Amino acid sequence: MSQASSWSAVDESRIIEMAWEDRTPFEAIEALYGLNEPAVIQLMRLQLKPGSFRLWRKRVSGRKTKHGALRDPGVIRGYCPTQYKR
Repeated sequence: MSQASSWSAVDESRIIEMAWEDRTPFEAIEALYGLNEPAVIQLMRLQLKPGSFRLWRKRVSGRKTKHGALRDPGVIRGYCPTQYKR
């Protein structure tokens, strides 16, 4: 987790946001920031309150859209088109 110190607050916030998003796989976080799933879990454990971390772990554990190998091949993007309002 030594890379964490090299991120800006904006990057760290974006990693956390991506980790919370249902349709963003851990592989996307790794491709953009070089963090594999265990490193993302460690970052979340350090940055979230204990209750929030437990809620997040319960939410993402086994979620097919968070793991590329389990993901339906028909899902071709990491977010819903209505997710970001303009």
